[in-house]
Amino acid sequence: MGAGLPTEGVNAQHPRLADVARRDVPTCSLDERLGDVRDRVAAAGWDACVVVSPELVVLGLLRAKELNVDPDLLVEQAMRPGPSTYRPSVSVTKMRRVMADRRLDSSPVTTSDGRLVGLVRKQDIA
Repeated sequence: MGAGLPTEGVNAQHPRLADVARRDVPTCSLDERLGDVRDRVAAAGWDACVVVSPELVVLGLLRAKELNVDPDLLVEQAMRPGPSTYRPSVSVTKMRRVMADRRLDSSPVTTSDGRLVGLVRKQDIA
């Protein structure tokens, strides 16, 4: 379950983050220009971008606030480093509570080794 693989039995009856995480979330690397990333993210209809390594390990997060600063900055200079991430096995019910308590609009979902699965958005689990 922690790797986001399909489940059977009782666990399959309860929605998990693996079921609702948006896998089409924009990603970027540390050495990209913020202006280029912002344009790509906006064109895709998003307001967030997950910063990943070449192996898709989550390194940081750019939300609207970070995307709208100096376009000549590198992603590494503007990102929120080391964002909290959640495993694909976390229940949607639990994630609703976490997002409400922490006032999150979205959060990365990763495997246990930190590889990006997708982004869960508040409106997708409401």
